[in-house]
Amino acid sequence: MTASTRTTTTIAELPSLKGQELGTSDWFEVTQERVNTFAEATGDHQWIHVDVERAKAESPFGGPIGHGYLTLSLVVPMYSQVLSVSDAKMGVNYGLNKVRFPAPVPVGSRIRLTATLNDVTEIAGGLQLTIGAVIEREGGEKPVCIAELVFRTYA
Repeated sequence: MTASTRTTTTIAELPSLKGQELGTSDWFEVTQERVNTFAEATGDHQWIHVDVERAKAESPFGGPIGHGYLTLSLVVPMYSQVLSVSDAKMGVNYGLNKVRFPAPVPVGSRIRLTATLNDVTEIAGGLQLTIGAVIEREGGEKPVCIAELVFRTYA
């Protein structure tokens, strides 16, 4: 699968991209199986995520929804479709400056990431990137996740 739009660059060229949109990932389906696997991995078995029949009957969302942190964790595969740094030896997640989940992700929805390079700072051995991330749901009225991510890329 290829990304809808993608930036391929080098560490030396990254600072020149500050303020620019890096790209948009492909659509990614959030399945009940993925939600259940995430619940097992995290111990978050709240019924709005894993009890399909109860969620259909009692949830204000009309059925089960993905965990907010599941949505956030999907940044990793989607971000890899958006930015490729050809000469980076490794990259690490350094943290989050902020994150919000303005809308739910109903199971069966498709989501995608659009990322903007908000800031670039030199660090020992590489660069620290501050990424503006917006995850939208196909057909949704507002984003399902808005975050400011911090990654470190090493030469």
